[in-house]
Amino acid sequence: MLALKDVTVRFGSRVAVDTVSLDVADHEIVCLLGPSGSGKSTLLRVVAGLQPPDAGTVLLDGTDQAGVPVHRRGVGLMFQDHQLFPQRDVGGNVAFGLRMRGAARDEQARRVAELLDLVGLPGAERRAVAALSGGEQQRVALARALAPRPRLLMLDEPLGQLDRGLRERLVVELRQLFGRLGTTVLAVTHDQGEAFALADRVVVMRDGHIAQSGTPLDVWQRPASEFVARFLGFDNVVEATVTGGAADTAWGQIPVPAGSAPGTVRVLVRPAGVRLGDPADGLRCTVEGRTFRGHHVAVRLRPETGPPLEAECALRDAPAEGAVVGVTFTSDEVVVLG
Repeated sequence: MLALKDVTVRFGSRVAVDTVSLDVADHEIVCLLGPSGSGKSTLLRVVAGLQPPDAGTVLLDGTDQAGVPVHRRGVGLMFQDHQLFPQRDVGGNVAFGLRMRGAARDEQARRVAELLDLVGLPGAERRAVAALSGGEQQRVALARALAPRPRLLMLDEPLGQLDRGLRERLVVELRQLFGRLGTTVLAVTHDQGEAFALADRVVVMRDGHIAQSGTPLDVWQRPASEFVARFLGFDNVVEATVTGGAADTAWGQIPVPAGSAPGTVRVLVRPAGVRLGDPADGLRCTVEGRTFRGHHVAVRLRPETGPPLEAECALRDAPAEGAVVGVTFTSDEVVVLG
């Protein structure tokens, strides 16, 4: 469906996108994930035709898009601020792309009604945009983007302005909707939870490069680098020397997965792999703080040696602040980073 070949974009002396190559298959949902300034939105604009690349090629269905204007690329766009037309009602907004393509009035009406029902707003054609909630505006913007049946739908931080509860609910609905429609999607977000819930494949970007690409499970379980690990919120990263099935670290010896290559590396221990027990067993640590995270408690630990550690445990098992515990590590939650 989409192939990017060595795409580069420069703004003066700054390279925003640096020789990026990426393929997106038919019916695949791909999320570009990364911090501000990583190049993800610029890459989206290149695909849409809103930003010409300084080098490289954009292919849609095998056709080079060089010189093809936005309205002839057959792609749908949905932005964070929705960009709805306030002077038009809901039906007028959804029908906009159809009118631009010269669709007959009865076809417009049928398609608008079909899409509003699909996004959970049946019969809302005559409602004013200003009277809609943020979630409803998001649904109208999505219906408008889908109306012309784009071969590729592109979303730029589509849920960024919504509150967390609504965002989590809508991202599940979006994935189900795209699955039913067979829509090919390229989305941009800085929210890890949003990307992992929506995507078939997550592409983590850093400084204009692709830092890692894989299924949400692959990226979560096996971050490719310290940057990816820390961006995903994992802070238990330490220098280590791997020998056999263990690594020597500032926290003492840590078991590593079987087959880990020997040498000096950086090692990640996910919080779930930090086990708390009797102070006489393992690395002695003092509990510095506890943070309730809904389904678990994050426990901040100060070891006698080495940098701070984070563990996670059930609320009923969380030690009190100031308590001294013994820490051991499990190899299935340890990742040897590239």
